[in-house]
Amino acid sequence: MENKYISKLLPFLSWFPLVNRSTLKSDLVAGITNAFIVLPQGVAFAMIAGLPPEYGLYSAIIPPIIAALFGSSLHLISGPTTAISIVLFSTISPYAEPGSGEFIQLALTLTFITGLIQFTLGVLRFGTIVNFISHTVVVGFTTGAAMLIATSQIKHCLGVDIPAGESFLHTWIDVFLKLPETNFYVLSVAVVTLIIVVGMKIYNPKLPGMLVSMIVAGLVAYFLGAEEHAIRVVGSLPSHLPPFSMPDFDAKTIRVLAPGSLAVAMLGLIEAVSIARSIAIKSKQRIDGNQEFAGQGIANIFGSFFSCYASSGSFTRSGINYSAGARTPMAAIFAAISLAAILFVVAPLAAYLPIPAMGGIVLVVAYNLVDFHHIKSILRSGGHETSVLVVTFLATLFLELEFAIYAGVILSLILYLHNTSKPRIVSRIPDVESPNRSFITNTDLPECPQFKIIRIDNSIYFGSVNRVQQYFEHLRSKSRRQNYVLVVCSGINFIDIAGAEMLANEAKEWRERGGGLYLYGVKHKVRALLKKGGYLDVIGEENIFSSKSAAIGAIYSKLDKDICRACPETIFTECKLVAKADGVTKNESKLSIPA
Repeated sequence: MENKYISKLLPFLSWFPLVNRSTLKSDLVAGITNAFIVLPQGVAFAMIAGLPPEYGLYSAIIPPIIAALFGSSLHLISGPTTAISIVLFSTISPYAEPGSGEFIQLALTLTFITGLIQFTLGVLRFGTIVNFISHTVVVGFTTGAAMLIATSQIKHCLGVDIPAGESFLHTWIDVFLKLPETNFYVLSVAVVTLIIVVGMKIYNPKLPGMLVSMIVAGLVAYFLGAEEHAIRVVGSLPSHLPPFSMPDFDAKTIRVLAPGSLAVAMLGLIEAVSIARSIAIKSKQRIDGNQEFAGQGIANIFGSFFSCYASSGSFTRSGINYSAGARTPMAAIFAAISLAAILFVVAPLAAYLPIPAMGGIVLVVAYNLVDFHHIKSILRSGGHETSVLVVTFLATLFLELEFAIYAGVILSLILYLHNTSKPRIVSRIPDVESPNRSFITNTDLPECPQFKIIRIDNSIYFGSVNRVQQYFEHLRSKSRRQNYVLVVCSGINFIDIAGAEMLANEAKEWRERGGGLYLYGVKHKVRALLKKGGYLDVIGEENIFSSKSAAIGAIYSKLDKDICRACPETIFTECKLVAKADGVTKNESKLSIPA
């Protein structure tokens, strides 16, 4: 018990015994590969977030180490991501100028709050909360985010001046109005970058296409004459480790950033857990969602004090990490250390890195965000999933970005509640051709005029109670004699107080009609709630059966035998016994019983 508690508190103790000379070699190779991949990505992500380029690299050094030590995945690598970068930008840009000292401090504060939310959810064991954010919502959001990211970079690729912070629609209006002012020197640098990145991805995806394209674009800009043709450059990066920083803990600041922080926290958790689980399927590893929540939270809390903005699991880096042969979280630690070492070498060279090249790389990143395969699948399926996709996508483009996630989640829940509010209720009839008279769903077969068998598939809760009540009322209005009802409950996994109250009331109603309500195949969880709430006393414990034959036998004994003798059908095996006792078979009887 004590060891289990310690492993929860210090999860790296559970995987550290896996580390040996062989794993260290594999993890080192994977880590160095990852460092070269994240170098251009980190700078690009910082640009999307409205932060100086070095902050993207800081966020790719500190959080991966902390998340590796306190998470649960062997292969997940954390760091800056496109989706989180754009949510952060949209949340903070109304309150401060992107790139300014105030903007940076607000970003650090948002990161701290985000980490605190994630850590709290992990400690409270709310790891399943991400299940309420459907994959369709994520696809719709990332597609919309990709459009916004691409839109934000068009001005850098064309070399035109477009005011920051404008809406999606107004930005594109400005782009079309300023097309005649396009700087073709700037455009040529962006196009060269795009051609190299796309070409190398087609030719050999394993090569660091982004890094090569940045180097080539820098040379092109230099020979074209960057300064005289208004080709902006990044400027030299500071060649030092992430400096200590302090978030703003003012109550007003926290109140303003709280909604955006919640959106970033949830988005980050979705990314981290979904990536970790997808890789775990291949690596045969079990992921602890609560531990992953806590690990991501600690990484963001710690990172906010070392000039890092909100991070999460990276699709690209984690996939490359696994493909490169990583075997333990030491690969993420090696990747962070390698990036810090590379930063000391290449920091001065960033002075020659053209902004249009970064814009071109970001366009590629945005394109890769769009999940065309799943979009096609969702659109083909139609119905509710398509509605969720479209609403989330449009909300991402035209609403405040953090509310786009909420809009998708709310719509998903509404549609889920709508679907579950209509449980499937079917008549079940004994199959006379079967030796065991097994229940089947066949409306063409005759039913017992006194005894109705139904099956309810789905939970009986406050949202579905009305539907079930209406069905029972329909049964009562349909027949004056069919007053005994057996409910097959094997498809009912959950019942709440409203559902239990409804069943108790129905039991009273059927008894008043001279019959009764009986339950068969009740699951333990459902029975426990009925018993604790006292509803079992109303329904009658003797009216709940675990055996089909016992249920039918008990109910059949209460039926009006005069009606049974006049009935031309042998619905149950007991019907034959009545006929035999009277010395006549059912087939010889020509009487029929009116409904």
